[in-house]
Amino acid sequence: MLSFLKKAWSAVLVVFVLAAAGAGCILPQAQPGTGRDTGSGDGAAAGNQVTVVLYFPDSQAMYLEREEQTVEAAQGETYEILAVKALIEGPAVEGHGKVIPEGTELLSLEIVEGVAYVDFSEEFVKNHWGGSAGETMTIFSVVNTLTESPNVRAVMFLVEGEKLESLAGHIDITGPIERNEDIIGD
Repeated sequence: MLSFLKKAWSAVLVVFVLAAAGAGCILPQAQPGTGRDTGSGDGAAAGNQVTVVLYFPDSQAMYLEREEQTVEAAQGETYEILAVKALIEGPAVEGHGKVIPEGTELLSLEIVEGVAYVDFSEEFVKNHWGGSAGETMTIFSVVNTLTESPNVRAVMFLVEGEKLESLAGHIDITGPIERNEDIIGD
């Protein structure tokens, strides 16, 4: 009888430990301001709400302004992919401008040694409105948004898998572009 009680008690203890450990396995929301999902880092679980930090131009297109949006993650989507998809969708705050041209799709996003290789569809270039201010806002909106993630220190732009010399002829983007704090408004 004593042996049976020991086995039963051990089974109850195992179930309790597994239940307690399982409770900590749920992916929490991204921490606003941290720029990342606080889960496993391999991607969010489907249906998980994630807060992303985005940068959109102000109404004068002189500075980028911070905007937080809560988005729904599909299975395996990383914080970085969610952030770029939210940039493509556009701002939620009145007065913020859209920075990604109409029809643009995110083809892929891969992070290698801190550099995010972001591959957009051809509409990223074909439908861009041009101008030095427009180009600056688009480039640094993407860069500053992605560098909110501790996994990203710089961004490399690709279109249909190819490196670009420039988006609209004003900024050299042949190499990785780093965060620009000076363009962020108060």
